[in-house]
Amino acid sequence: MQKRSLTKELHVSALGLGCMGMSEFYGPRDDAQSLEVLHQATEAGLDFLDTADMYGPFHNEELIGRFLKETRAKVKIATKFGIVRKPGAYERDIDTSPAYARQALEGSLRRLGVERVDLYYVHRVAPDQPIEETMQALARLVTEGKIGHIGLCEVSAATLRRAHAVHPVSALQTEYSLWTRGVETEILPVCRELGIGFVPYSPLGRGFLTGAYSDPSKLASGDFRAMLPRFKDQALASNLRIADLVRDWALRKGCSPAQLALAWLLAQGDDIVPIPGTKRPAYLADNLGALDVVLTPEDLAALDRALAQMPVAGARYTAEGMKGVDA
Repeated sequence: MQKRSLTKELHVSALGLGCMGMSEFYGPRDDAQSLEVLHQATEAGLDFLDTADMYGPFHNEELIGRFLKETRAKVKIATKFGIVRKPGAYERDIDTSPAYARQALEGSLRRLGVERVDLYYVHRVAPDQPIEETMQALARLVTEGKIGHIGLCEVSAATLRRAHAVHPVSALQTEYSLWTRGVETEILPVCRELGIGFVPYSPLGRGFLTGAYSDPSKLASGDFRAMLPRFKDQALASNLRIADLVRDWALRKGCSPAQLALAWLLAQGDDIVPIPGTKRPAYLADNLGALDVVLTPEDLAALDRALAQMPVAGARYTAEGMKGVDA
């Protein structure tokens, strides 16, 4: 398995595994199958698992905790705090206060069955909570040995600078893919200026870039993609041009659409570690195949030119989901 460095001290497999969908948002959960995927991933050399306390809520960390008891594989665990949800509800509050940071971490450590998490993200930043105070609280937890590295999610470049001035930020996690490229303007340049690794979530556009979700009526019950603006009506009809482009390029390169989309992200820089999520063994194997796909500078330039003619229709989330984004 290829390795990449998010910082000089944090080295992980070139692809991570997003575990959110094993618990909710993308249809029914299947713990047995999810555990099988976790074992297959680590056997293939993948050693970077991404979870959060709000996935479930709590179920995902508990699932990872079960896996850690079953495996001898050495893995790095990234989890998150800050989004507060009630079971079964999509609505959320954001709490990044120092007291809640400690409380949330203690809960995560207990559910995961570990004494330390390798990477602890602020999942979303509360608008009324100074990021400096949150970082000071997390820095104390680093000193106590309960956190290895601090990360942020979906923050603005200005917030990232303020946070990094208090304590080094090791990784920024934000949505990034062939149909979500807003980070290229400010965020990625600031990450590289400050030496912060970048972890793209939803690198396959929540599965859209694979071509498998052209009809939202076929989504499983409870699949939250059905309510996302990009998957609705005229927006979806317009966005299908992007999925078709990815399919055509995949045929040209002799790979799957998922592999093409991941290979494109991997080619954006050695400091980028995508975390495609899946709960199916076949999809895991397909995603890992992206590591063997080579895109030339000419390929990347041609893709950029084609995509420039296909503006994305629809917002990334509903208004509720956008809480704390670009904070």
